[in-house]
Amino acid sequence: MNEKYNSKLVENAKNLRKNMTKEEKHLWYDFLKGLPFTVHRQKVIGNYIVDFYIASLETVIEVDGSQHYEEKGVVKDAKRDEYLNEIGLKVLRYSNCDVNTNFEGVCQDILKQLNKPSP
Repeated sequence: MNEKYNSKLVENAKNLRKNMTKEEKHLWYDFLKGLPFTVHRQKVIGNYIVDFYIASLETVIEVDGSQHYEEKGVVKDAKRDEYLNEIGLKVLRYSNCDVNTNFEGVCQDILKQLNKPSP
């Protein structure tokens, strides 16, 4: 992926990295950080900042809070996912609730999705 990125978002991405949500921290420190791939946190891609990005697998992992399930959030996420898919990225989404109540299941699903060949 050699997409241009919005350099105006870099400072915001750095701030988000320093202030991850508790669910993002849990997923990062207790699972993603130990994967055998480089996982970037709060990565700027185009005009978006994604929660986690695995370049070698062209995969984005999002951990969504409640605002993502409100009408405005659903529309924004659909537009964002469409853009990411158009540039060849697979997007995996998990809710904060899933991370908090079914952490093992989230981790197993991520591994399953990462091992699937791209369509």
